[in-house]
Amino acid sequence: MSPNQTESARRPPGLLVRLGISWLTNAIVLAVVAGALSGVHVANVWDLLEAAAIFGVLNTLLKPILRLVTLPLAVLTLGIAWFFVSLLMLVLTNAIVSGFHINGFWTFVEATLIVWAVNMLLDFIPGPWQITGARRRRYRRPVS
Repeated sequence: MSPNQTESARRPPGLLVRLGISWLTNAIVLAVVAGALSGVHVANVWDLLEAAAIFGVLNTLLKPILRLVTLPLAVLTLGIAWFFVSLLMLVLTNAIVSGFHINGFWTFVEATLIVWAVNMLLDFIPGPWQITGARRRRYRRPVS
């Protein structure tokens, strides 16, 4: 491999690629939730994709703010408060997307646990969805 090929092989995917992968993984996670729980109903594929997009936007924009605001509570509850922040992201997705329904509090709890478990699994599978924060710094070119 030439130096240019090595450099391009280590270059992280662009923003649009990462957003597309995030959208797809959210769609897969929500499809797993809908398939695993009888209290989760998705009207059609388009509603699933819409729910994945809304869920992704909420997780990207709102969730970090809520995690910061609830930090003192999370410290007192040993992180349990952040579980409810994640649950809130599903509640909001449910409220926004008309063809995506989660029925009952305990179904929301189960759905949140499944989303958490699938995301933990994805953290162990190498791929472009992992290129954030510290992992992204490994891909930066050294300054000469």
